[in-house]
Amino acid sequence: MASRIPTAWRIGAGKSTTTGCLNFNHVTKSTPAWPPRLRLGSSGTAPLARSLFHRQQHQQRRSFAHTTTRHKSDDESHHCPPHDNPSILVKMLEAAATSFASILVLGAGFSIAAYAYHKSYKHHVLKKMANAFEPGDPVLDLAAIGKNIPLSKTAAATHWIGRPEQDIVDDIVAGHEVGHYHLFIGEKGTGKSSMLLEAMRKIDGDGVAMFEAHADLEIFRIRLGKALDYEFHEDYIGSYFSERGPRDTTALLDIERALNKLEKVALKRRAKIGRPLVVIINQMHLIRDDEDGKDLIELLQQRAEQWAASNLVTMVFNSDDYWVYERLKQLATRMEVLSITDLPKNLATAALRNYRHRYFGEDLSNETLEQIYDRVGGRLNFLNRVAKSNDMLATCDEIKQVEKTWFLNQCWILGEEMDDDVMDQQKWAAAAVVLATALVDKESVMEAAGSSTYDPVVGHVLPSYALHEAQQIMTRADFVRALDRLNLFSITKDAQVRASSVPMHLAFREIVAQPGFREHLQATIDRIAAIESLGRTRELVAKDLVLGGHYEIRRSEKGKGVDVKLVMPEPEEEGEKEE
Repeated sequence: MASRIPTAWRIGAGKSTTTGCLNFNHVTKSTPAWPPRLRLGSSGTAPLARSLFHRQQHQQRRSFAHTTTRHKSDDESHHCPPHDNPSILVKMLEAAATSFASILVLGAGFSIAAYAYHKSYKHHVLKKMANAFEPGDPVLDLAAIGKNIPLSKTAAATHWIGRPEQDIVDDIVAGHEVGHYHLFIGEKGTGKSSMLLEAMRKIDGDGVAMFEAHADLEIFRIRLGKALDYEFHEDYIGSYFSERGPRDTTALLDIERALNKLEKVALKRRAKIGRPLVVIINQMHLIRDDEDGKDLIELLQQRAEQWAASNLVTMVFNSDDYWVYERLKQLATRMEVLSITDLPKNLATAALRNYRHRYFGEDLSNETLEQIYDRVGGRLNFLNRVAKSNDMLATCDEIKQVEKTWFLNQCWILGEEMDDDVMDQQKWAAAAVVLATALVDKESVMEAAGSSTYDPVVGHVLPSYALHEAQQIMTRADFVRALDRLNLFSITKDAQVRASSVPMHLAFREIVAQPGFREHLQATIDRIAAIESLGRTRELVAKDLVLGGHYEIRRSEKGKGVDVKLVMPEPEEEGEKEE
């Protein structure tokens, strides 16, 4: 049975009327792929023919779809209209947004890391400073090594002589004495630093920091930082990037910054423990007596006053010279002054006995102890030197000779033949010798009046003058403090001027007792007066004086000079000439 095969469709290509692009969707009728009529020999072949026709038609459709897709992509890439591409401005905005986002993320990361480091660094600084006040102090270790002192708390009785001031010092260093700051003043070698170290040893340096002062503010800053374990931001990582750090400033501002950190540590410690910190500045007299030194002392005193009022920190200043007391006295409100002098006779002999037994295992007799005390007094450093020597009496004479030589090298007078070029130095030397002579003369007056200069219990009672009287004797007000700095004379906290030590006073006796000394001193004083008189004298030389004339010299009316007038002789009369 014959069947009719449907007409096939042919795909044609045409152009779009709207876009001008090729359009492959236009389909037209074409000649059928099979004859319109196919006569088959049998009816069983009709399904097979239809199957072959449909398979061929399906393959043509798949080929048409693939070709259409490929032509569309080529047409879009080569023939698309211009308004479908993004503009240059859009691309620039996209690139800028990407860059800004990258920079923002990077900057935020660095900022967060820097802030975290800064906060952790500040916390680390306070932690280190708090650790500096924990038990154990390098100052104690160095002192123990230098003096062969064991660090155990039970060893004090064998190497130390208790002074009456030791209990007061113990309370101050332990933080039990609050509400004040303290100034220890006394001659060199009286044991001020030793008492402070002994008080620190008893508490193992808990809550105490100690360092030595210095004339240079930079060195003072470094020593303060070492005592407080504070590096003044010198280990700050910002310096690696060549940034201007907080260290680029003066030493005085660095000291102020360190004290600010110390105040924060003291606040935390007081809330935790309940007692103040203690900061000891030793050898305050080494600070220069100038504008920089004045600013430094003023800064330290302001902090000491503030902390004493709030019980945060107890400041302890240790000085050998009187001028430090005068500087602090001007602004002092809560300052306590503790004067450290030579040991009395009973304690001095006990100290000498212990020293001698320690170094030589020898027990001295009372007679020998009194002879030594009569020559060197109760100065601890002198007693220590004598106790270590083989011939103790010879060492006493040597100490006196050293003191005498020091005084003569600094203050000896040159007599009547003195040159006028050294007059300024001789003024200073003559003033010192005059004061030494006055002290020796006062000793004779005290003995004549029945006031002994030697007490069997107390020991030596050195003659002294009040500070204003000493200035009057020297006829100068500025020399006595310079003599105190040279350890020739000593000014106590009560403003009494005396010899710096017993050997120095014995040296004064020997100098004044020399034959012709007073005449030599008077000749020096007269020579100084003559040189000063020559300096105040003006010489006028008149030349070519007219015969019979004269000069009239008078002070000018304004009082600022001298008027010199030549007066000519009166002419003779004619009658007198004829005669």
